Amino acid sequence: MKRVKMAAAAAAIVAMACGSAMATPSTTYWTPMTLDIQSYKVMHLGIDNYFTVAKKANSGEQGAFPTDLGLTMGILPFEKIQMEVGIDANYPSDYPYSFNAKIGTPEDALFKYSPTLQVGIFNAGTKNKVTNQNILYGVIGKTIPMVGRLSAGPYIGNKDVLKDANGEKENTGFMVAFDRGFIPTKDAAGNEFNKVVLAADYASGKNAIGAGGVGVYYFFTKDISLLTGPVWFNEKAINGAWKWTTQLDINLPL
Repeated sequence: MKRVKMAAAAAAIVAMACGSAMATPSTTYWTPMTLDIQSYKVMHLGIDNYFTVAKKANSGEQGAFPTDLGLTMGILPFEKIQMEVGIDANYPSDYPYSFNAKIGTPEDALFKYSPTLQVGIFNAGTKNKVTNQNILYGVIGKTIPMVGRLSAGPYIGNKDVLKDANGEKENTGFMVAFDRGFIPTKDAAGNEFNKVVLAADYASGKNAIGAGGVGVYYFFTKDISLLTGPVWFNEKAINGAWKWTTQLDINLPL
């Protein structure tokens, strides 16, 4: 029985190494649980890294996820309904590519004070039963004055890929997120943005995406930012020890 469990855990780890780390649609921190959808004709470039810190070489706990290079673009020219599509390449890995998409309405679009409502899919990989997590999710979110932006929603993924360390199905759960901006400023063109944003989110489930973290964005301009902070995982046997992330985000208006 112990050998069977070890084999199941090893299979989950192989799946992670082949590119099932979090793909990058619009995100808050670790999850796509956010009020944001990429603006029309604006391409988003993201470069995400996750690596262990304070781990000695002989500890057996050092390691990193493949670097995630992501492109996401808004494709609908409407105010009350928006959509983004994206592709990610995780290097190095055997099956590096995955896809994502999201459609929804921004705040106040349906009626005054209406929340953000979205549905999406992420981690749609190219290798059957390895990277095709195919995670469907929903988002409901709202900006609360003096508090920040809150969002939450359920997810369901491919039961053949999203499993726990024992190889048992673990393909449903929920995600929650929070962010708040500080130090409002303007650029030379008069565009307003916050220089610093505190962000935190969490995904339930003892599977490859079950994790949470809290970190800080620093915006060099309204279109260029760097996020950094720790991520903790619900299932160490799949994702390994907690990791530090650095995420460079650049918006490229077309």
